[in-house]
Amino acid sequence: MSNDATDRGPDTISGGFAMGRRFNIGGMPAAPTALWLLALLLVLAAVASSWQTISAGRAALRAAGVPGGPVDAAAVLLGLLSVIVVLPLWRGYRRCGEVRRAAAAQDIVAARTARAAARDAAWIAIGSAFAQLIMVLGGQFLLANDQTVSKTFFLVPLMFKTFPLVLKAFWVNIKIFLMAEVLVLIWGLIVALATFAPGIAGRPLRIMATIYIDVFRAIPAVLVIYLVGFGIPLTGVPILKDLSLTAFVVIALTLTVGAYVAEIYRAGILSIHWSQTAAARSLGLSHMQTLRYVVVPQGIRQIIPPLLNAFIALQKDTALVSVVGVIDSFNQSMLIASNYYNLSAVTTVAILFIIISIPQTRFVERMMRRDRERIRAQG
Repeated sequence: MSNDATDRGPDTISGGFAMGRRFNIGGMPAAPTALWLLALLLVLAAVASSWQTISAGRAALRAAGVPGGPVDAAAVLLGLLSVIVVLPLWRGYRRCGEVRRAAAAQDIVAARTARAAARDAAWIAIGSAFAQLIMVLGGQFLLANDQTVSKTFFLVPLMFKTFPLVLKAFWVNIKIFLMAEVLVLIWGLIVALATFAPGIAGRPLRIMATIYIDVFRAIPAVLVIYLVGFGIPLTGVPILKDLSLTAFVVIALTLTVGAYVAEIYRAGILSIHWSQTAAARSLGLSHMQTLRYVVVPQGIRQIIPPLLNAFIALQKDTALVSVVGVIDSFNQSMLIASNYYNLSAVTTVAILFIIISIPQTRFVERMMRRDRERIRAQG
């Protein structure tokens, strides 16, 4: 009589071992008590430190003469919000109880499901508590040294008093940014097209464009602004010497950012498959006609998100114009800071840049996400 294992053969035996491993699911799961206790400690620390920080902030605002009604209402609201972190902890506690009840009933499926939910709730509580503790540390930093930090950077009366001056100067940044953006779009495209000049005749243009891109991407923007803003007037060149400081700053930013944008354009053009160019040339289009009607329109659609990112960086670089004496928002805030020995006006400038930059950043991310979804749908 032959052995059963021998009759089944090696494949069947290995399959049996695999099936054995597959159904070896262990014993009854236990509730994640240790993880829940860790979450409990962190939540208690987060809530207690939050209440202490809120109380200290309330006392500081009352001492500064802020009306008590709004301060008390804000303190109560923040205190209630700080307790929200307890909700996932409570859900984890209930799930732990479900694990124990399912284990007592020998229901392994329900026990495993409840244990996974309990672990998720505990980790949510831990993550929320960590985030709350970080915010508490920020609040404690502002209240440190008898509120010296908050008074130095966030002196609200001074911020309101100087806001009209800062806002008026901020329009200088906006004007410089808008003019430079238009010029950068045109200049960057010209340089990018120069890098694709065909044949031996176009080699000098390609070399010059490459050298320009490498040089101006290597030099810090503040140096270019300084050299152009102070250097060109000293040369006495007709027409150029009579330009305003704002015009010199726009020229400097165009030269600097144009090098980066030219590379973005070049990447977009290179992303178009060579067959598009071959098809256009086979139809009788010249090199420039192929770029104008076929390649560049498709390439620009590919580079809109990185172009917008470059313009966000350009928008922030307008603060560098202070090195040549242009009274922009940053320069105006420094004058205010030197008069009042306080940096709250500089904080106002930072807030203005945040207000106009974050929506653009979210818009760029939305466009990039839409492009990824379109590519996946086409694939």
